[in-house]
Amino acid sequence: MPDDPRFQPNSSGKSAPTGAPRIVEVLAFPSVQLLDVAGPLQVFATANEQARGARPYAPRVVGWGDCAPTSSAGLRLAVDPPPDRDAPLDTLIVAGGPGVVAACADADLVDWMRARAARARRVASVCTGAFLLGAAGLLDGRRAATHWAHCARLAKRYPLARVEPDPIFVQDGPVWSSAGITAGIDLALALVEQDLGRPLALGVARHLVMFLKRPGGQAQFSAALALQAGDDRFDALHAWIRENLAGDLSLPALAAAAGMSERSLGRHYRAATGLTPAKGVERLRVEAAQRALSETRRPVKRIAQACGFGSEETMRRSFLRLVATLPQDYRTRFGS
Repeated sequence: MPDDPRFQPNSSGKSAPTGAPRIVEVLAFPSVQLLDVAGPLQVFATANEQARGARPYAPRVVGWGDCAPTSSAGLRLAVDPPPDRDAPLDTLIVAGGPGVVAACADADLVDWMRARAARARRVASVCTGAFLLGAAGLLDGRRAATHWAHCARLAKRYPLARVEPDPIFVQDGPVWSSAGITAGIDLALALVEQDLGRPLALGVARHLVMFLKRPGGQAQFSAALALQAGDDRFDALHAWIRENLAGDLSLPALAAAAGMSERSLGRHYRAATGLTPAKGVERLRVEAAQRALSETRRPVKRIAQACGFGSEETMRRSFLRLVATLPQDYRTRFGS
């Protein structure tokens, strides 16, 4: 971390002016998703607390259509009125929520947001806030993410956008977009890392007691969460697998760990997860390898061994099958 975060270069290579905090506007509207607003806002507030010297950010919530819009959770928000279109701005973040449908239909709001985005160094959306970016034409020709349940609708409504259903957030030039709700916190942490460096961003994550600072390429669902599929009977087995990825995870070993016969394990596991035990192990190994590739500089061969693949070629085949990319390409795209 630099002695004074105010002088840390941003993605454009320029430094924030001395004594001038970056203005971050979070756009809210009636029936906005509360955590889409509060999550990123808290990240920037904590970054101010963690930074040495002057506060690097000046975050504020900007309301549209109501001086105190009510969130979808029923909490009323104290907001600032929309600033002039040409007022100084560093980052515009557009929240999502049930009210986004009405917001997209408000021509004045869309026009204002388009003008503010043109003034900003970067613009971002959280969850279904991507629909507002699309309404303003900001996703045309760009990669984009949103909540997994709305990816198909976003792609259909804005066919010029390249909607990616898996990542928790996506950056395409100055336009960022995140998956659902809590992914907005991951996106905000990435913005802080871009501005102030990885050590400070990790400090913010630790202060917020986040289990893991997730890279953008990590799937919206963890493999273990996806494997639960509404049935928690194999949670303990999955935890044991994650602790023993490099060990013997053959069907007999799994059956012994689960306290079941091999035949019974195979039948009940498939009923609970839709997969064979071997396929479940493969998903957990790939997830662990993704994390190691994005967060460390360990050689691919060592990662393959540590995650239990045995060889780089075996890991390569698993990545192509489950992630549709090669391990080295994944590291190039998502490595810190």
